[in-house]
Order: sequence, then C-alpha cells, then structure tokens
Amino acid sequence: MLDRMFRSMRSFWLGFAAASRGGSVLELPGVYAALTPAMPDRSVVNCVVYDDAAALESSLDRLAAAYEEAGLPAWTVWVHESDDRAQRALAAAGHVLDGEPMGQDLDLADVAAPGGPDLDLVAQPSPVDFDPIVTAAYGWTGFGAAIPEFPPEFHAYAARGDDGRAAACLGIWDVDGDAHVQLVGTLPEARGKGLATRLLARALLDARERGCTTSSLQATAMGWPVYTRLGYRDRGRVQMWERRKPAPTA
Repeated sequence: MLDRMFRSMRSFWLGFAAASRGGSVLELPGVYAALTPAMPDRSVVNCVVYDDAAALESSLDRLAAAYEEAGLPAWTVWVHESDDRAQRALAAAGHVLDGEPMGQDLDLADVAAPGGPDLDLVAQPSPVDFDPIVTAAYGWTGFGAAIPEFPPEFHAYAARGDDGRAAACLGIWDVDGDAHVQLVGTLPEARGKGLATRLLARALLDARERGCTTSSLQATAMGWPVYTRLGYRDRGRVQMWERRKPAPTA
C-alpha cells in the first residue's frame, strides 16, 4: 500500500505541474520532479517523489540545478519516515524537515453512503471555484490563475455553503485503481458542519463506481480526524524535506 500511495502521489504532482501555466516535469532514473513556476514560493507543488534512496541521493545536484534554472526558490522531497538514508542525504544537502502529514489508505469496499442533509454540489467545479477555499485552507494564493483547467484524471468536487458560495472542495486522482485524494478544504466559516466528510464520502463512492478499489492520501492534523472517521488507516508519516533559497537581504 505504501508503494501504491507513492505512485499515486507521483502521478498527481507530475500531472498537477504539467497542467499548470508554464509547468513541466523532470524524470531522472528513479526520481520524478514537478516544476510549477506559476506557484514559485510553494514548495509542496514543486516537489520530488522517488523510487529508492540511492537514486534520490545521486540526483540531488541535478534536481537543485533544475529548480534553480526554473527560478523556483523552494522545493520539497516526499520521504516516508522509515527511509533513514534519504533523510540523511537530504539533511546533508541542506534540506530541512518542513512537515509530516500522516499517510493513510482505505479499502473502498468499506465506504458507506454519507449521512446528513443533501449536499448542494457545484456542477463541474473549476480551479476558480477551488481558489478561495484552497487559499483559506493552504495559503496557496493564485491557485485559480495557476491552473487553467483541471486535467481529465482529476475528478473535482465542490459543495456550497449556506450562503450559496462554494465552501468545501476536494479532488480524486485515479491511478491504477487507487482513488488518490488531494486539495481537501473548507472555508473557515463553513467548518464544523460535516461538509468535507460528506463530500469525500460521495467522491469515494463515485470512485468505487469507476472501478477504484483503494484510496490514499496524506492527512494534515486538521484533516486526520475526518479521514479516520471514514475508515482510513495510518501508514506512517510522509515527511516533507524542503530546500529553500534564502531571501535576499537589503
């Protein structure tokens, strides 16, 4: 399941970069990098996923040069908490541990229909619909401008709040039977009403109908209770090792 989760992460982040304005991907032996110039200060969207620590270690100089050439001051490498060799190599190269979301997975056979009132769904939500929610949840300003349109692999969901505006969103990225969950967020004023829980349950049932059998994600501290209530199981921390160019001094 860990291998499946990392494959899904790799597919999503490379696809996200390719769909962004001016974005590109760099594939080295066993190492895959997403370059997203439209969001240059967000290391999470300028990220690296790798197959094994040896391949990563031998590619760090080439990766640093690629991000430098693209004018991207910050990038991160996703590392499972058990990979001591990768952690040592990244620390030696100047990366710092920036976050540790929990890797989780779920058997879609266990997903039940959501309870509560019916959701007021946005039909075919766009990046513009996601923009205020993603900004509030993640601080990613300019998301709607960075992504002209979602790629076909991304199944976008958004639900309206009491005021009729899109208040919660998420996306499912299908990868070889895995429904990979990304961009889950709720506007602050709409939190505590179960919108994200019901929206995710709806999205997972749709994924099961499409033939997916599992789901994977990386849970923040805020999201972890939501996912755990739906039946997601912990698979260890997925660390974010960031390298950020110091800001120029006056």
